[in-house]
Amino acid sequence: MTLLIKGMVCDRCIYVLEQEMTALGFEVLNIKLGEMVLKDTEVVLQKLEAIKTMLKSNGFELIYNKNQKTINMIKELVEKGIRMQLDSGTPTKFTTLISNKLHKNYNTLSALFSSAEGVTLEKYIIHRKIEMVKELLVYTEMSLTEIAHRLGYSSQAYLSNQLKRYTGFTSRYFKPMKQEKKDIINMRRDEALSSDGSRPI
Repeated sequence: MTLLIKGMVCDRCIYVLEQEMTALGFEVLNIKLGEMVLKDTEVVLQKLEAIKTMLKSNGFELIYNKNQKTINMIKELVEKGIRMQLDSGTPTKFTTLISNKLHKNYNTLSALFSSAEGVTLEKYIIHRKIEMVKELLVYTEMSLTEIAHRLGYSSQAYLSNQLKRYTGFTSRYFKPMKQEKKDIINMRRDEALSSDGSRPI
């Protein structure tokens, strides 16, 4: 049985929901942004209220809107476009990518998205790119200048201003987080080495 879910925006959402559904006793056959396929339809219907409660507690929502599948596909394409930019360093033309893949006029799709999500598609794309910037600042060694280049921003200054506008913080705010992640990783590495009798280097 296929369930359409509102509020899934990244890979972490996929991971959380897969873990939660497994804990509820379901076998997840497939899961992606906005959509999850479960094995046993009868059991799903029996436990539907439990599923709704779990989704709500994690900030998600079960949806029945016939247009939601299109919305979910748009979100997937946005994530794909951002990844393409990051991998190639070449700006993604989201209007072309989305309209070509869904075989519909971009303005029509944009209007549908805005109506369903309460935010314009353009602002959603910016929001998702900023989320990627935050992850790269915390989890990688990339500088803001390099990130700006890889994600198609015209300059480091432009990205810095946009980051401040959407998060309230400059890139310096995220640097201590990066060091904290490093410290945790190093601590776990040392613990692992100690547990097997090795000495940390």
